[in-house]
Amino acid sequence: MRHKILFLVSLFVFISVGTAIGSSNHVSIETTTTPTPLAPEQILFDDFDYEAHDDPALSENGWIIRTVDGWPGVPGAIWREENVTFVDDPDEEDNRLMQMTSSTDGDVFYQTQVCQQRKFLEGTYASRVRFTDEPVTGPDGDNMVETFYLMSTPELETEPDYSELDFEYLPNGGWGIGGNVFFATTWETFQFEPWMADNTSDAIDESFEGWHTLVLQIADGEANYFIDGEPFATHGDEYYPEVPMSMNYNLWFINGGQIDSTEVREYIEQVDWAFFAGDMVLTPEDIETAVEALRDEDVSFTDTVPQWEPPLESECNL
Repeated sequence: MRHKILFLVSLFVFISVGTAIGSSNHVSIETTTTPTPLAPEQILFDDFDYEAHDDPALSENGWIIRTVDGWPGVPGAIWREENVTFVDDPDEEDNRLMQMTSSTDGDVFYQTQVCQQRKFLEGTYASRVRFTDEPVTGPDGDNMVETFYLMSTPELETEPDYSELDFEYLPNGGWGIGGNVFFATTWETFQFEPWMADNTSDAIDESFEGWHTLVLQIADGEANYFIDGEPFATHGDEYYPEVPMSMNYNLWFINGGQIDSTEVREYIEQVDWAFFAGDMVLTPEDIETAVEALRDEDVSFTDTVPQWEPPLESECNL
């Protein structure tokens, strides 16, 4: 543990570290010659170097694969652990990828969700994710949602201190939009019945097929979204998160958005790595440098983010 902490300290000396949250009104980055004291205590990095969904290290490292019924998606959809696999990266030797697979024959729906613990709030989040435009088997056209997102829990329905921030890619459109569309959405609250959404959202109408690095800075009253280093959206005011969230991925079917086919079709989403730096604002360039340094040191997983007290249930457990 001492070696790991010393390495993380040196890592944050090496990169251009942002100041601690609260010391600036915006997301500008300042180079420091000494690490912010919070840095080694508030880092999560996972390279997803696991063998299978039942690898004990996966749950030991705080990840939960959803198996309980419920929202979102098609009512009655089945959430299965077997939908999560770990595969070799065809583009990088010795690298592993987490792969989520969701499928349907138009009658039975299998959906996939993976959640980290609910203990994250302000700081910088990032993940490298591969989105896909077409199923790997079967006919194309279903309204799918491929995501990297943060969320408190649906138990906070209608509560103004509900927290949720979403990167959502819809390869076949949906929600009244045809064609490829990518959303960044930040929530104040919501209600299931009747449906009510109190959120703010930005969208890009183009294909995001392939690998993308997603970064989300939450600091000083603003949530700043980036895709591949480019600014995507800035949300604040009443939409700023107020309670701890889990860090999650899911792959699900939009209810009523299926093609007329009984042929099985399988859609995938892949994840290369996940990263979080608590109480710090880092640029996308800083994160790329940090991930490269961690990999150079053969750090496949580290988590020094303290558990919330008392511990909170993540969305996958509800």
